[in-house]
Amino acid sequence: MYELIQVAERSYYIESPAKIGLFKLNDTEVCLIDSGNDKDAGRKIRQILDSHQWHLTAIYNTHSNADHIGGNKYLQGQTGCKIYAPGIECDFTKHPVLEPSFLYGAYPPKDLKHKFLMAQESNAEYLTKDNLPSGIEMIPLPGHFFDMAGFRTPDDVIYLADCLSSKETLDKYQIGFIYDVSAYLSTLEMVKSLKAKYFVPAHAATTQEIETLAQYNIDKVLEIADKITCICREPLCFEVILQKLFANYGLTMSFEQYVLVGSTVRSYLTWLKDAGRLNVVFENNMLLWRAV
Repeated sequence: MYELIQVAERSYYIESPAKIGLFKLNDTEVCLIDSGNDKDAGRKIRQILDSHQWHLTAIYNTHSNADHIGGNKYLQGQTGCKIYAPGIECDFTKHPVLEPSFLYGAYPPKDLKHKFLMAQESNAEYLTKDNLPSGIEMIPLPGHFFDMAGFRTPDDVIYLADCLSSKETLDKYQIGFIYDVSAYLSTLEMVKSLKAKYFVPAHAATTQEIETLAQYNIDKVLEIADKITCICREPLCFEVILQKLFANYGLTMSFEQYVLVGSTVRSYLTWLKDAGRLNVVFENNMLLWRAV
């Protein structure tokens, strides 16, 4: 873990729970794509940089989930590097309490205010084309989170952030986190058409061919949507729908799983309602979801 792996002349990644991209700007300066999940990750990254006598100029965050921005504060404090994040992700990076608040839908309890769901604050700036290094292209990847983005380097490596999961992860956990199901499916269809020397997803193996895995992720989304629609053949409240999904997939409920999977299921319900596959009814002051 935290091994530096080279995939092209100037493009690398650091093997970690969420892969960290590294791009050599010149012989002495580098930038990172994400920073790991906490101060310890930042410290290990710093050790790699020091061992190569590289100076960190900037961190480009793909999105603001805690496991991607957790090393920001430490690395910025140690190196003075700039931090950039796209759109709404920048606001969440500057104010990380927004992540557990968003997931819970209110002020979050202490159970959710830990490093896996709430990183330390860092001084981030909005990512634009003007503050990207020369030759690096930003690729919008909305769906998993608000304004998530990936990056293509000049030596043709694409860092894909969290826009797809490995087959093993999906088979084990079944329901991956999604904010906007429609945007997520559109992103995956776009990713299927991409060509590159290497693809570096944050939570799947580096590969030269991404279409097969992208399709597997699409198929899993459609499978879950069908399961929810089937569950809602009778009018049910959200809590019962969530309970039935957990039972169907053999998942174990915890506070973290309640907010992560729960938020995702609400996004599925929205997508299915907007697509005309579900309706809502109100009975006894309770919102119920029902298949059309």
